[in-house]
Amino acid sequence: MNFKKYIILVSSIFLLASTEIKASEECFEGTSRAIFKFNMGFDNVILEPIAKGYNKLPEPIKNGTSNFTSNIATLLSIPNHLAQGNIRGAGNATASFLINSTIGIIGLANPAEKMGLSAQKEDVGQTLGSYGIGPGCYFVLPILGPTTVRDSVGIIADTFVDPFAHVTWREKELFGTSGNQIDYLTVKGTTAVDFRADNETNFNSLEENSIDLYASFKSLYLQNRENKINNSSENEDDWGNLDN
Repeated sequence: MNFKKYIILVSSIFLLASTEIKASEECFEGTSRAIFKFNMGFDNVILEPIAKGYNKLPEPIKNGTSNFTSNIATLLSIPNHLAQGNIRGAGNATASFLINSTIGIIGLANPAEKMGLSAQKEDVGQTLGSYGIGPGCYFVLPILGPTTVRDSVGIIADTFVDPFAHVTWREKELFGTSGNQIDYLTVKGTTAVDFRADNETNFNSLEENSIDLYASFKSLYLQNRENKINNSSENEDDWGNLDN
């Protein structure tokens, strides 16, 4: 059995099981809390200092970096819009990527937004959710953070449908040429730093005001994912707009 067939089989089993599990349930809370504690240590020692340094960069550099990573992320949205039957969304995402990659100088600027082409970000987890597949139990992954059974399957599947991943991560497998996996990891890492930097105040407020920080992160994650699946007007990457 090759790797792709194995992933499909395991994903099918997990997703079938997830339809019987409520999102509020946890597969192994004790382990997840231990991993969450490790992740917070990683954030305090590595990610937060990097994010603070990033926030001190000149605004044009920060905006350019944010625009570039956002433009790359648009590529994953295109096949997911199509899978959801949202032809207009796929067209907007494609046009946005092409305009920003050319007129916007490889995505450093965002002229597409000024033209009214706001590309809704979509991933495989959201696509599965749009099909009515439940999230399944909640748990925490090392470094990657909060997830559910459905979204963890989506994380794996994302690398199979993301054109950027194909070019960088699977180029040798697909085309027989040597890809540059460092580019993929660099963009993903920069995206994480950009998100952490944008939400520095929100993270600090959450840490200071939460009685149970683990439970607060869980609530925010599940609410954010539900909003994204429903294309809610509250769908924001800024967690400050999702406080409850």
